Amino acid sequence: MDKKMPDGAQNKNQTQNTNQRGPMGGPPRMQMVREKPKNAKKTIVKLLKYIGANRYLVILLLLITIAAAFLTLAGPYLQGIAIDTITITDSKLSIDFNSLLKTLAMMGGVYILSALLTFIQGLISAQISQNTVHTMRNDLFKKISYLPIRYTDTHQHGDIMSRMTNDVDNVSNTISTSISSLFSSVITLVGALAMMIFIKWQMALVAMITIPLTLFVSLFLSKFMRKYFVERQRILGNLNGQIEEMVSGYKTVMAYGKEKKACTEFSKASDEFRKCSIKANVWGGIMGPCMNVINNLNYLIVAAFGGYMCFNGAISVGNIQSILQYSRQFAQPINQIANQYAQILTAIAGAERVFAILDSEDEIDEGKDAMPADEVKGNIEFNHIYFSYNEGEPVLKDFNLKVKQGQKIAIVGATGSGKTTVVNLLTRFYEIDSGEILLDGKNITEIPKKDLRSAIGIVLQDTVLFSDTIETNIKYGNLNATEAEVKAAAATANADIFIDRLPEGYKTQLAESGGNLSQGQRQLLSITRAVLADPKILILDEATSSVDTRTEMHIQQAMVALMKNRTSLIIAHRLSTIRDADVIVVIKNGTVAETGNHDELIEAKGEYYKLYQNQFAGFAT
Repeated sequence: MDKKMPDGAQNKNQTQNTNQRGPMGGPPRMQMVREKPKNAKKTIVKLLKYIGANRYLVILLLLITIAAAFLTLAGPYLQGIAIDTITITDSKLSIDFNSLLKTLAMMGGVYILSALLTFIQGLISAQISQNTVHTMRNDLFKKISYLPIRYTDTHQHGDIMSRMTNDVDNVSNTISTSISSLFSSVITLVGALAMMIFIKWQMALVAMITIPLTLFVSLFLSKFMRKYFVERQRILGNLNGQIEEMVSGYKTVMAYGKEKKACTEFSKASDEFRKCSIKANVWGGIMGPCMNVINNLNYLIVAAFGGYMCFNGAISVGNIQSILQYSRQFAQPINQIANQYAQILTAIAGAERVFAILDSEDEIDEGKDAMPADEVKGNIEFNHIYFSYNEGEPVLKDFNLKVKQGQKIAIVGATGSGKTTVVNLLTRFYEIDSGEILLDGKNITEIPKKDLRSAIGIVLQDTVLFSDTIETNIKYGNLNATEAEVKAAAATANADIFIDRLPEGYKTQLAESGGNLSQGQRQLLSITRAVLADPKILILDEATSSVDTRTEMHIQQAMVALMKNRTSLIIAHRLSTIRDADVIVVIKNGTVAETGNHDELIEAKGEYYKLYQNQFAGFAT
């Protein structure tokens, strides 16, 4: 909301459709990314691979489910035997009490054991579910950690977070409730049919009359349900994106009095989610009642045909009761799946969105020629560089620049000229379209990114701090630093002055993004982090823009010592801060317009002269 536009992203349409720039001036983040749902079969296969990692638990669950299913199938058969112990001969009631008591005792044992196995089933299902989503969530987080910068710049952060939380939770809930049900359903379906054929095959045929109708209704309704459940997950991701942007930019919203507008936009997105959820729930809710109507119709047909056969002496009353129960059990698996179909679709939709990230390409790193940081000298060359964030919209065009070891180079130019893009390409946050960038004569594509970036220290205009102590945030530049080294770095950056005044000093806990510090203090910590990293190449992206004049003076003094014997690239808007640079590079329209020191460029009265005069007159560059 309050971010500046990236270099080279100035065209009108792009400006109208973006609201937040990527790190270090990358391409704008899109407000909403519409993703086509992937093939459901492919998603299920991938999901089964995750579940299959718990193969021993799955096998145990399968065995227990089979045992529980057989016990469930034994119940109706024992009921039939119990009923047939009661007979009427010559209008005289006769009961075989011994057989009845034995059968009832067996029924009691079957039901108790079935309940125990069902309980164990639930425990194992929960363990499989949690193990699966634990692995999936770890894989997803690892994947996100290695995604290209371009991906995170062009996707809403809230939507990515939604995939990590909501979508994975939906998968978890479905696995815990559905996996054992699916096993049980298949076994019960086959077992109930086998028992009906064993008792009276004619009755089994009657019980199957409604199966085609069941399949037709299921397929017809599922076509609508899938569409709405996939759409609902997408809208939920967009909704979370709006919330994340509102929370991160609430000061800007309040400063411009746009609370009502923000609420209206959220209400609109929330209303879209509500409408889609209603449609999804309606179509999901229809499935159950439809299946119940078909099942009751099936029950009626079986009962009527059984009564007719019993009247003709072809079947006993007990067998009719057993077959009625089996017909219920035969339809129950289809009914269960139908009732759970909405939840299954939600899980598949969530899994699709998770796998969409997992299947995306990792950041390219073809570098094999190791280059430890202590071997880096700092000679940099940009040779005939062409680059664009969006195809057809070049940011750098035949860009050429040479930086010698230990030089202090300032890069200036109008907004959108390509200043920050130069840094993005040097650090390989983005890959060039053509040309080459050399570090000490070696193409940076041949250097592993870890080696390349460990040799570069960056201080961004937008300070990034974590919800941890001040000491830990500073140590992000060097995790192995001692307490003395941390304090020495803070002294160099003049950050120790305000840190020592805090009640808990270096152990002070920071709020999210360092919200309990001023902007200037946050910038000082960022500079301290760079000092501690002790890089061979230093990049300052308007590092002193957020501090007052006196603090800036202290930082400039610290920077003189910091930049000594280091190659330094300074991206600056305030030209007064780079007057002592060895070389000032002026970029215009993606190319180097002129180079020289301050006095030379002023005397030349070219682009730098115009920029300097504009600032001196009080205008923004």
